[in-house]
Amino acid sequence: MIRNATPDDLDAIAALHLDARSTYYRGHVPDAEFAGPEELARTRAGWGRAVERGEVLCAERDGEMAGVAAYGRVDGTMMLTQLHVRPDRWRRGVGAELHAACLDRWRAAGVTGARLEVFEKNERARAFYAAHGWTPDTDAPRSGTHLVLRLTLEPVAE
Repeated sequence: MIRNATPDDLDAIAALHLDARSTYYRGHVPDAEFAGPEELARTRAGWGRAVERGEVLCAERDGEMAGVAAYGRVDGTMMLTQLHVRPDRWRRGVGAELHAACLDRWRAAGVTGARLEVFEKNERARAFYAAHGWTPDTDAPRSGTHLVLRLTLEPVAE
């Protein structure tokens, strides 16, 4: 089930976020950048702001949070800012369902294109996005250690 996140979800969202990030950042960046109490507090606060804006979707499976996605406009462009799935739920359709729910919302709002940044060394995520139609942004292909990808959305058929 996909639903809007609420403030009551913040602890579960932050824990899922840090668990997922540790799988692709560990060994590539210092642990302090993705783990520990300070990072947990920063992560929870960031997700809290996105939840307040109504820009977070949660995926539930068997009564537990299995994935989370956040999006919003940055400088007029729709951004998929986060998409994380609990590692023990990978390859079970959770990410695809969250992604599709984001696209549905964007299309309903008249969005025709979106961007995201993916950690260059996160090959699993890069393959996921490529399989879902995201392509390299030729205008601005990089942002630090992240690759920038674009997606063109077909308008909703009338």
